[in-house]
Amino acid sequence: MDRLTPRQDLPRTRLLAERAFATLERFLHIEAASGVVLLIAAAVALIWANSPFAHGYHALWHLPLSIGIGGFTFSGSLHFLVNDALMTIFFLVVGMEIRREIHEGALSDLRQASLPILAALGGVAAPALIYVALNGDPSRVHGWAVPTATDIAFAVGVLALLGRGIPAHVRIFLLALAIIDDIVAVLIIALFYSGGLDWHGFIVAGLGILAVLGFQRIGVGSALPYVLPGAIVWIGLLMTGAHPTLAGVVLGMMTPVVSLPMRERPLDGVARAVQKLRDHDEAADAQDMAAPLRQLRRAQRELLPPVVRVQTALHPWVAYGIMPMFALANAGVSIGGIDLSAAGPRWVMGAVALALVVGKPLGVVGVSWGAVRLGWCRLPPGVSWAGIWLIGLLAGVGFTMSLFIAMLAFDDEALLGAAKLGVLTGSLVAALLGLAWGTVYRRARAAESDARG
Repeated sequence: MDRLTPRQDLPRTRLLAERAFATLERFLHIEAASGVVLLIAAAVALIWANSPFAHGYHALWHLPLSIGIGGFTFSGSLHFLVNDALMTIFFLVVGMEIRREIHEGALSDLRQASLPILAALGGVAAPALIYVALNGDPSRVHGWAVPTATDIAFAVGVLALLGRGIPAHVRIFLLALAIIDDIVAVLIIALFYSGGLDWHGFIVAGLGILAVLGFQRIGVGSALPYVLPGAIVWIGLLMTGAHPTLAGVVLGMMTPVVSLPMRERPLDGVARAVQKLRDHDEAADAQDMAAPLRQLRRAQRELLPPVVRVQTALHPWVAYGIMPMFALANAGVSIGGIDLSAAGPRWVMGAVALALVVGKPLGVVGVSWGAVRLGWCRLPPGVSWAGIWLIGLLAGVGFTMSLFIAMLAFDDEALLGAAKLGVLTGSLVAALLGLAWGTVYRRARAAESDARG
């Protein structure tokens, strides 16, 4: 039963396939790569929307889709499917990241988390104030939250491009700040960008949440059975008038951070199931092997807590599928269709870009400096003020969440296009400034290290 095929005896096509899949798996877990893919998708959308084929771009995303079950029919556009349905999975991963960080990460210790929390709040307040100062008109002021968000994938991806010369605590600080930023963005969406709420929808969403809790209580460990109650929560929030993607955050925050209680340790279960399989000879009835195989799959599943297991499984699909598709669907701003000579679009675009590039770093660094100066917090080990400035600059990369909020904030196509253009411009400038400052910071640290050595 323990016969092994020597590697050299395997077919060449299989060896090449194994090597290709191993390379692909490594690529999918490189943070900088997901940021590059996101950037490419945004560039393709922008070029396509301003090319002779622009009509095809807009027609694609307005393509009607319908789902019917019996007498019930639901209709929406492809754009709705991406922004309101698929982005729920993005928010599910965000919710899981928040849950993990609160349980065992940078947000688990209040003393450790206090500086990123205050810095994130400063990074939300300063851009909002800059935007409102430049757009007091009631038709434009509703976009105050557009430049307040930080894109985790882009910001951390740009930081990864700088290499290992950047202290690990800078990355941890930036990640914690971006996650807190996401929490604030979710609260802003829920409180300020949801219409008149229909309380009947909350009853439906509550039934879905109760079903999730019931499944967890009776020990359902597989993710698949949770799809139906998750869909009920989504439908309920859609009925309320709140944005249905918030269902992802709710479900992500409910995902258990510890493995399902079992009668034995998962590793012991794996060992016992494997031993049972070893005891069978090759001629054993497949039916006899079904039970130990089922036990093996269950024990393997419970080696990792659900919040880690599900997030790991969804990450490649979100980073390389859903987020690029969202960028492709929403970054296609027809520049020729935006009249920047008009006061409204010009001020919206300029304020969003300025708030991201200037407001974010000023808010992050200013509040951090004040908190440290007053003795409320301390800088993380190995992180200087130059590192805090790098974090502040990269926090200005708003992209995904900023585009999402822009679509909730503006009904006027001219103002929405201007806001999107401001997000794209501001995020690109912030990323380039972050790369430039990060390069100087890394070289200064290397020179300092050489001088000490």
